[in-house]
Amino acid sequence: MADLDMGDLAPDFTLPRDGGGSFKLSDFIGKPVVIYFYPEDDTPSCTNEAISFSQLRPEFEKTGAVVIGLSPDSVKKHDKFKAKHGLAVDLASDEERKVIEAYSLWVEKKMYGRTYMGVERATFLIGRDGRIARIWRKVRVKGHAEAVLEAVRAL
Repeated sequence: MADLDMGDLAPDFTLPRDGGGSFKLSDFIGKPVVIYFYPEDDTPSCTNEAISFSQLRPEFEKTGAVVIGLSPDSVKKHDKFKAKHGLAVDLASDEERKVIEAYSLWVEKKMYGRTYMGVERATFLIGRDGRIARIWRKVRVKGHAEAVLEAVRAL
């Protein structure tokens, strides 16, 4: 699948989310949506990223933006992750990786000389019109949530 670019219509999806229920992207047309893709619950970088977005949730809400974390972990694992760390962000479960692949984020990775397939840490800012307004790929966690918030404010 071809990489998505700014200005492209964001691929719509419906996924189960923590706490029950589902998250459907097209339900939020008219609001900015931040989707941050991450590899796995309860790992150091993923936890720090979720905590950063959680701490800024009130600021995102002031802009009218919706923030959702998305990984291939199960809803049950998301529920435990949220409870353990007191997270305030919503988490969507893409166990079949259909959305992750639609956003071209199922990639070959290398660590400690080992090659494997995994989720690329990335964030997509979807504008009120449902189009991709900004993309961050190969995200470095420190300061990232703050940078995303500034981009939302600039919409």
